[in-house]
Amino acid sequence: MKYLATMKQVLEMEAKMLLQASERLKQTEINQVVDLFGQLQQWGGQFIICGVGKSGLIAQKIAATFSSLGMPSTFLHPVEALHGDLGRVRKNDVIVLISKSGTTEEIIKLLPFLPMDKNHRIALVGDPHSPIAQESGVVLDCSIEKEACLNNQAPTTSSTLALAMGDALAVVFEQLTNMTKEKFATFHPGGLLGKSMLMKTRDLMISRDLCAHVNETATLKDVILEMTKKPVGGCAVVDSNFNLLGIVVEGDIRRTLANHENALQLQMQKIMKKNPITIEPMTLAKEALVIMEKRANPISLLPVIEEGIFVGFLRLHDLLKEGFSSDQ
Repeated sequence: MKYLATMKQVLEMEAKMLLQASERLKQTEINQVVDLFGQLQQWGGQFIICGVGKSGLIAQKIAATFSSLGMPSTFLHPVEALHGDLGRVRKNDVIVLISKSGTTEEIIKLLPFLPMDKNHRIALVGDPHSPIAQESGVVLDCSIEKEACLNNQAPTTSSTLALAMGDALAVVFEQLTNMTKEKFATFHPGGLLGKSMLMKTRDLMISRDLCAHVNETATLKDVILEMTKKPVGGCAVVDSNFNLLGIVVEGDIRRTLANHENALQLQMQKIMKKNPITIEPMTLAKEALVIMEKRANPISLLPVIEEGIFVGFLRLHDLLKEGFSSDQ
């Protein structure tokens, strides 16, 4: 029971410090931040995040968040900066300095060599009157009563607050730039979000040359042979110009074989499913999943057509393999 109480105490303490930090924010500080974001967008420049130790790890995460929102952002280690990494810092950059005490020696040593002026420095510090704060144009008060650590030593509450303050800055930038899901997805083409916003049916469909297709006079025997050569789960019935006339899936074959003695000799015009549900190549893959699953009888195979021409099949299996889910 005591361990449960400890976990609750930590979460409550950190939540309390976040709320107090929120109450300390001033409109003038946020106006300054918004102006700096505007300058970076207009004139170019990087949003640099600097810290050492645990603050350095927080700085890396904040930089990654800003990069994911389209802001050129990078982490700068203060020691490495004094040994060559200052070469990538420019006068028009904006730097965020993270320090619980506001007296981090490595950052203080770096300050005289930073090319940007004071107004382009944002301090996330636990002491708003500290040396680092005094050398910064914007000071965001990240002070805490104590660390959640039992010995008040390990960065816990302080690192949580610094991270949350960085997140708050990032969301302000997101709001300023009117970030949309579609724009966000362009920075995440490999993730599920990027796939859901960018991946089209054409990216996942099986092209026509790999799909079984016959004309409407073909027999069921012809279809079975064709589907054996090209096993995608169905066969398209097309005319001489590849206009889609209908489809036959494995279930249709089983039913025909069960209900007709001479089933193998039946032509497709008597078996095929006419006017099937279709999809176009440029339809988003996530929309295709909805078409296939959100119905009384889910569809596992969709013919893909372009101006009536059969161009391939889309399988539910391939959508699921890419990580798409109707629960998203």
